[in-house]
Parts: sequence; C-alpha cells; structure tokens
Amino acid sequence: MTVSEVAAYLRAHDKYLILTHRRPDGDTLGCAAALCAMLRQMGKTAGILYNRETTEHFESYVEQYWVADDFDYKTVVSVDLAALSLFPDNAEMFKTRVDLAIDHHPSYEGFGKESCVHPECAACGEILCELAQELGQLTPAVALPLYVAVSTDTGCFVYSNVTANTHRVAAALMETGIDYKAANKLHFRTKSKKRLALEGELLRTMEFYDEDRVVIVAVPQSLQKSMALSEADMEDLASLGGLVEGTDCAVTMKETKDGAWKVSVRTGARVNATRACSFLGGGGHRAASGCLIEHADYETARAMILNAIAEAVAEEA
Repeated sequence: MTVSEVAAYLRAHDKYLILTHRRPDGDTLGCAAALCAMLRQMGKTAGILYNRETTEHFESYVEQYWVADDFDYKTVVSVDLAALSLFPDNAEMFKTRVDLAIDHHPSYEGFGKESCVHPECAACGEILCELAQELGQLTPAVALPLYVAVSTDTGCFVYSNVTANTHRVAAALMETGIDYKAANKLHFRTKSKKRLALEGELLRTMEFYDEDRVVIVAVPQSLQKSMALSEADMEDLASLGGLVEGTDCAVTMKETKDGAWKVSVRTGARVNATRACSFLGGGGHRAASGCLIEHADYETARAMILNAIAEAVAEEA
C-alpha cells in the first residue's frame, strides 16, 4: 500500500490494536506511540499492546497508550515489525491476524493482510511522519515520539542509511515545536556511571578477527550479573565496536537468561549484514541486522557468526 492508501484505510476502520517487536527500540515504540496519538486525535479507539521488555528510556512515550491483552480490538496494526520471530510472547496469537503492517526492513516477511513497506527509509518513523502529514495529524504529541523513532534508529542521523529525506523528516518534526534538545540530551548525551564502566570493560575484552576488520563485543550472563546490569544499561551496545578505527563489521553478542546469544551486526560496504544474519535465521538491513543463536556456548556461537560473515563476503566477492 502507498501512504495515501494507508491513510484512507485508517480513516475507514476503528478499534486499533498496535503491535511492537521483541526487545523494543525507539523506532517501534516511537512509531506505535505516534500512530496511537494520531488515531485518537481522529476520534478513533486505539491502544498499544503492552510490551514488557520496554526499558525506562522509552517508557514515557508509550505508557499512556498501553492496553491489556483483552482489549476490544477490531483492527491490528504492526509497526517496525519485520519477522514472525519478533512477535512478543503476548502477541503470538496475532501472527496470522495482522491487518496492516507498516515497516522499513528489506527482510519483512509479508505476514500482514495489507502492507506498507519502504526499505529506502532509514527508520519506520519516516513512513509514520508522511502518514501523519497525509492525515493532517502532525501535532507535537505525534512529532515527539516520531523524532525519537527516527533519531534513535539512525544513531542521531549518522548511520549510512540516512538520506536527505531523513533530515527533511527531522526538520518537519522539529518545526512542530517539540523539545528535541531534551530528547537528544536524554538519548545521545547522557550515560550512567554503570554504563560507562560497562563500555570500559567491553573495550578491554573485545576481540578482533579478519585482519582486525571484524570486532566482536561479548556480554555474557556472568558479566551482566557481576555488574548488576539492567536492559537499559545495555541498550544500543551494537554501535560500540564500530567506533574502533579500522573495523568495518561490528558484532555484539549478548547472552540471554536462557543461554541463547542475541547477535547484532553493524557493517560497512564490504559485509552484507542481512545476508550474514540470514544464514542463522535472522535479518534486517544491509548495514544493520541481527539473529538469535540458541543451544550454543560462546565459542560455538562466535564461530557460527564469523563463518556466516565470511560466507556473506565470499558471495559478493
């Protein structure tokens, strides 16, 4: 669907339940909050299905829109949700019941009855901004979570997928009068002492491969427990390895409580992150993708992702 067709769809339906993805980031939560706000401004009934993995950094944007699992819905909309494996536990029942999916991932799996997918967008928030403009609903209540969506998904507008349109969207959102300065300070220029200590430990223990072009940052459960880390403490670690001069492929491996490894891959032009992660059942963008490796110790999981990266590079050689 085009954005104009989505606008017409939203005008024609009601009782919206909005879904976000597992381990929710600023893009999925910001888009959900913005969509819910604009629908309510239109006189529609709308709510966001509670996502228990939401961290304190993003809770304030969505907490007013949470609804219980027994919310009386008629229309299910997912935002920034590309794969069936990313449905939260309490959203499993909706895997075959998504009426409209709005997404920007090239790896979107096509589960929505209707879909609006724009892989050229650096963030799903870009699509929602155009939708808000089409609906005449770009108010500050909509613009603030969208600014958070776009800015956090682009590393404050520095990632390689940022386009001129990304900046035009940011300008349109800023022009509504939102306090973007406070958002920037909170999300990009504030770190707890624990977070700084964690980054120091990870810089000390990171490993280098493939002539130092590939860097692996590991966050095992032992480290999480010894430092008493919360999910908020570990947000956006995927960008850390890529700061090292000479690297073009940063792999972050975070061990989950059940012993699996959540892998995030951030790359330059040499490595197709989507292709590498696809070998292990994951996906995302060419420069930013992820996967989950289960039933493997660290050494095995590390070998698996390194082999996948090598295979992805060999395919394009």
